[in-house]
Amino acid sequence: MTRAERQVPALPVAGGEAQAERLPFREPVLKAARAAAQGAALGTALLGLLGLTGWILHNDALKHVLPGAATPMSANTAVALLALGLSLAAVARGSPAPRRPAAARSGAALAAVISALTLVEYATGTALGIDQLLFRDTALVATAAPGRMALNTAAAVAFAAVATLCATEPRLPAWTAQIPAMAAFTLGMLRFYGFAYHVPQLESFGSYTGMALPTALALVLAGASAFLVRPDEGPAGLLLNAGTTGALGRRLFATTLVVPPLLGWLILEGEDAGLYGMRLGTALLVCGHVSVFSVVIFATLTVGRRIEVAHARAERQVRQNELLQAFMDHTPAAVFVKDLDGRFLAVNTTFEETTGLPPERVLGHFDRDVMPPDFASQARAADLDMLERGGPVQRQDHIVLPGGPRDFLTSLFSLNDRSGRPYAACGVAMDITERVAAQREVQRAGRRFRALLESAPDATLITDGDGTIGMANSRVESLFGHAPDDLVGSRVGDLAPGPQRPRHNALLRRYLESEDPQPLVLDRGLYGLHLDGRKFPVEVSVSTFRAEAERLVFLTVRDITGRRRAEAERAERYEQHRHIAYTLQHSLMGEPPRLPYLPSAHRYLASVQDPGVGGDWFDIVPLDKARTGIVVGDVMGRGLEAAAVMGQLRAASHALARTGFRPRRVMAGLDAFVSDLADQIVTCVYLVIDQEAHQVTLCSAGHPPVIALPPDEHARRLQAPVGVPLGVHGLRRDEVPYQETIQPLRPGSTLALYTDGLVEKPGADVDAQIDVLIRTLDDVLKGSPADEETLDQAADRLVVTLIPDTTAHDDDVTLLLVGLPVSLDPAGLRPCPPGGVP
Repeated sequence: MTRAERQVPALPVAGGEAQAERLPFREPVLKAARAAAQGAALGTALLGLLGLTGWILHNDALKHVLPGAATPMSANTAVALLALGLSLAAVARGSPAPRRPAAARSGAALAAVISALTLVEYATGTALGIDQLLFRDTALVATAAPGRMALNTAAAVAFAAVATLCATEPRLPAWTAQIPAMAAFTLGMLRFYGFAYHVPQLESFGSYTGMALPTALALVLAGASAFLVRPDEGPAGLLLNAGTTGALGRRLFATTLVVPPLLGWLILEGEDAGLYGMRLGTALLVCGHVSVFSVVIFATLTVGRRIEVAHARAERQVRQNELLQAFMDHTPAAVFVKDLDGRFLAVNTTFEETTGLPPERVLGHFDRDVMPPDFASQARAADLDMLERGGPVQRQDHIVLPGGPRDFLTSLFSLNDRSGRPYAACGVAMDITERVAAQREVQRAGRRFRALLESAPDATLITDGDGTIGMANSRVESLFGHAPDDLVGSRVGDLAPGPQRPRHNALLRRYLESEDPQPLVLDRGLYGLHLDGRKFPVEVSVSTFRAEAERLVFLTVRDITGRRRAEAERAERYEQHRHIAYTLQHSLMGEPPRLPYLPSAHRYLASVQDPGVGGDWFDIVPLDKARTGIVVGDVMGRGLEAAAVMGQLRAASHALARTGFRPRRVMAGLDAFVSDLADQIVTCVYLVIDQEAHQVTLCSAGHPPVIALPPDEHARRLQAPVGVPLGVHGLRRDEVPYQETIQPLRPGSTLALYTDGLVEKPGADVDAQIDVLIRTLDDVLKGSPADEETLDQAADRLVVTLIPDTTAHDDDVTLLLVGLPVSLDPAGLRPCPPGGVP
């Protein structure tokens, strides 16, 4: 049995009050019926066109259309048939063109008007002037009304027009078109019976013009076309469906349509030939009908017997299904059965409890009717893949259910008939949400540890107690020239030059042999060996930790070649001062951590008066979970003194932020710290980004406003109360607390923090420069992803726009851009430090 021959199961009707069964159909049969409807419609139009052409060209042969036809087709009849044929062709084609239904209704309405006016003429006995409106009837045969459409023709055209009009309106039941179509078909066939049986009374009524033979053919075609326009509904659906009713109906209809006319014709031919009289002929006709319909009855009984056998088989199957359903309902997994088209045939109680869907909402429906669209398409693809492979398939799915998201492990397999062909697909879905959650937590912990390892600024190695490397971060490649994976399994001592290896191994062994080894930093006499053979001095930080029952060694290796070189160059005063200043500034500024869940870009420009030395600083401090602290500050003044104060403040702000204090408490602590320094004034802003709550908590001490660029919005200032600069409280000896504000911050937003050196310019208004910064940020980043590459390009654009000539700028400049990704990746989060305070 092909897919088109399988029956559609019962579906619930609207309201759920009753079950309505849809008739099964073979798609090829429906296509053939629609094609036949369109062909019959075009045949009707062609016959009407030929008759109308005969009137236009005064060609009697074309008026008669069919050779040997005695009565010509009238002009009004030809016009009506042409309009009907074109209307039915448009309806049968089913095109979505917007003007096609209106054109079809217009043609049917024209035919209806012509037939209605003609019937009025017959009913009232008056001439309305429409009979010879188009052409004058000069036929030699005299009639009571020259040029008038025959009475039976007018009635048949009216029925066909009504059928066509009803067929153009899909909201009407199909029978409203099919019953008038059958009436038009019957009137046309009646004319053929009159012709076949030589009964002129069936051609015309009274002295009026009779129905032309081509007209009868056109009406039969028009009635058949209107009847078949909607072949899966109404009486046509009963006749053409693929079920038992359709098979019986087609046999009975064919017998009724062919046998009685044929037997009648044969009896009349025998009577005309003088073989028997009318009584014998009638007896033979009755006998023929009884014989034929007896055969039909026995054939029907045979089909009925098959139905009884199938019914008994179905009852046995129902009993088996009840047992199977009971087994399924006691299975803890969700079990479902679908037919090959994807409709649910059976589900168990676990499936209902899991999805929250009652059986009547599921059975008989497709995946797309009861599941989310994305999952439904995946489930259908999995079913088809299983059927194509011909064997069981396992798949893991993540589904959002009313009770929350769940993970399932589904086993799919086919149910086969006795011949081995699949007739259904069965699935058993186990809820593995807890197991998946545990696996994800293990993976997340591994990613967190790896991210922590990669966030280290120096080359980091983890070894066992024997010095065998088990893990290394990516910075070892830039330091030693070896890829991290290449070092796994090798000895850590092999990273030292040959002559120094015994000393390095002895130091590590002595450290591990101590009872309670404490973290230790070694930088004297230690060297590293690059892959190219170059050796360089290193500083090594050593510590140990326990991983289950194994002791591991944590080694942080830093190349101190620059430090050694600086020490060697201290003899020269100017170079010493410059190098110290440079080292101080950049070591104090530090390099903020690269957080995978919080991309950033920064720029620092020193004043041309004190190259490399200034009081600006910024810091990014990972807090707990999705919270990150960001601080930007500016120590008034320049030179080494400002840089030294900046270094102290950066360390203090970092330490205070790591405690987890709220921004106002951090600012109060920094204010107390600055107050203890002599004659120091500092502006500072500290904010905490909470990516889970989508908000930012902000506190400002006399600092320029923070700029926020939400996705799909314009950049704007983050409104926040601005307190006095740090150190002013100590000078004034008052206790005005700093205030903080909480602002919403959507995922995908970008924050811009900066010092006054970026927006202060001689002769320019600071607010106007901030507006330039806002517009530039809007132009550069609006609609762009908040990744590091984009932020880096934006930072360059902002600096160039606000400071065209950096070589002549006389103030320190700090710019920090922070982007919030659209979604939070839990793998990149860092844990809260010990002792964190809310």
